Amino acid sequence: MEIDQKLFVKLKSSLPPELFERSEAKFLLSVFRGCALWAAAAYVAAKFIPASLGWWALPLWLAYAVVNGTFGFGIWVLAHECGHGSFSKHHVLNDLLGYPLHTFLLVPYFSWQYSHSIHHSRTNHLTEGESFVPVPFGHEQEKMKNGWRRIIGDDAFSLAHNLIFVTVGWPLYLLYGSSGSPLHGTTNHFVPGENNKLFPKSWWSKIWASTAGIVVLLAILLYLSQGYGYGRIAGLYWGPYLVTNVWLVVYTYLHHTDDNAPHYDSTTWNFTKGALCTIERNYPDFINWLHFGIGNTHVVHHLFSQLPHYNALRARQILEPKFKELYRVDKRPVWQAMHETATRCLSVKEDPNRKGEWWYTSASSLPKSE
Repeated sequence: MEIDQKLFVKLKSSLPPELFERSEAKFLLSVFRGCALWAAAAYVAAKFIPASLGWWALPLWLAYAVVNGTFGFGIWVLAHECGHGSFSKHHVLNDLLGYPLHTFLLVPYFSWQYSHSIHHSRTNHLTEGESFVPVPFGHEQEKMKNGWRRIIGDDAFSLAHNLIFVTVGWPLYLLYGSSGSPLHGTTNHFVPGENNKLFPKSWWSKIWASTAGIVVLLAILLYLSQGYGYGRIAGLYWGPYLVTNVWLVVYTYLHHTDDNAPHYDSTTWNFTKGALCTIERNYPDFINWLHFGIGNTHVVHHLFSQLPHYNALRARQILEPKFKELYRVDKRPVWQAMHETATRCLSVKEDPNRKGEWWYTSASSLPKSE
């Protein structure tokens, strides 16, 4: 089957038109649910984890961070949907809701909205993609990682690799463009300028608006820390914040990195090919519920980014059986996928039999021709 614009039209026409309709009321109910869970967890922690315990309370704060950081990623998903225009047909309403939701999580809303739009419009493009863009075999980064892998072994390398990814991957991307398109060089999501090739000049005012929101929130957190104690605010806000970022990196990495999904260079890439390289992963049902299905409807999301989350599962149920040979689903547990991907997906090579297709070098076999 030829993967091209005609196939995209066929995919879209397979879905009932009502799935693309946006209901502001339904979306706001999701926002209420996500925010209520976060606020309730924070209230319980503030009320029932006594300051008098000191360091003895650390296990309680860690447990709270995992729970509320997981809740927080649900808010993250909804803010991200606003950036896609999935909340409302009115652009200003999407921004009025998405900006405070993302700013609360220290995400520069407009900056990330722009860079994320490139991620969607250039998914699995070898050089123009904008998240977890692979390096070619023989690249210095690949040599270094493989060198460490040989020294410490696959298991230790996978553990170290993933710990580094989930802890510093997100801030390194925002500050320096780490894992972004090599065509943009070093980028920054907070300070636009002539040397920051990611953002066009027409977006500079929006970038500054995003940064202003972050500065205001940091000032509020500093004020609260001075009043209630730095440790208290660190426990209530910064712990969950870090866990939310872990979820973000896990999702972005796993849905677009797999040794059975190729990247395409400019000679063969098109939007439909790239979107269909997205992989559904096997998250527990309660995680899919908390995160509004972003983990089990990610292929749908990349095909039709404005389709709202409350209709995405129905869209998958229609598309997956009808286009089963094209719809990628990984049924491994997420922890296993993270472990194996870390050692299998370090660099890509061009398939000598299929020019323009680049596969991770550890793939056990190349796919059959379509």
